[in-house]
Amino acid sequence: MPLQDSEKFGFALGKENYILLAAGFAVIFIGFLLMVGGGSDDPNVFNADELFSFRRTTLAPIVILAGFVFEIYAIMKKPKEATDEKED
Repeated sequence: MPLQDSEKFGFALGKENYILLAAGFAVIFIGFLLMVGGGSDDPNVFNADELFSFRRTTLAPIVILAGFVFEIYAIMKKPKEATDEKED
């Protein structure tokens, strides 16, 4: 039984939404990269200034939160309608 035009299946989101989702994931990934580090090779040495730096305790969580907010925007953004037929 062939599918009619009204029965076509497609993606839930548009191409632009998927691009925005990828950008949001990149922002979240960058936030996690900002948190990496601060360890020491010597277990007897504790460097509190490096471990509790502004970058790890403030900047990185803000970047990650911004990435998640952007993800919500990317999902909720209404995709543009594809116009296959020209109106005369």
